[in-house]
Amino acid sequence: MRIISGLFKGRRITAPKKLPVRPTTDMAKEALFNILNNQYYFDDISVLDLFSGTGNISYEFASRGTEKITAVDAHFGCIKFINETADAFEMTISTIKSDVFKFLEKSKQKHSIIFADPPYDFELEAFSKIPELVFENELLEDEGILIVEHSKHTDLSHLAHYSYSKSYGGNMFSFFE
Repeated sequence: MRIISGLFKGRRITAPKKLPVRPTTDMAKEALFNILNNQYYFDDISVLDLFSGTGNISYEFASRGTEKITAVDAHFGCIKFINETADAFEMTISTIKSDVFKFLEKSKQKHSIIFADPPYDFELEAFSKIPELVFENELLEDEGILIVEHSKHTDLSHLAHYSYSKSYGGNMFSFFE
């Protein structure tokens, strides 16, 4: 995986093979950030990266100037890798080792962008719990957005607060406002 733009543009990051992850493809990540670039000033926002895995999305935000980034993942190896990489690049990424659903139930912090990249094999009920908890607990700032990455075989358009989806290869991003 590589950082697409910003201060660390072109830098490659290689995650350990033992991590249980499926990083967002460079093509999908670039398309996503092209959309976000037209809506936000990255140095003015707060980002919550759920199911953060390798930290791929967090690094991209940090490279583009975002300083308030929180990455949440339940896997110790993922959190350790994100911390080591953030330290090496001197990025301000806070990490929390937690089950994402338990975190969302307890969190009170609002964010401009919440990005969730759960396992593609999640049941629809688990996918639907993400926007449900985000909006129930009012975790988005005004004009904030929740983005859920999922397989093109998963349809989230029936969920509350759904706005639109964008598809890139086998990846899909559903936007909730």
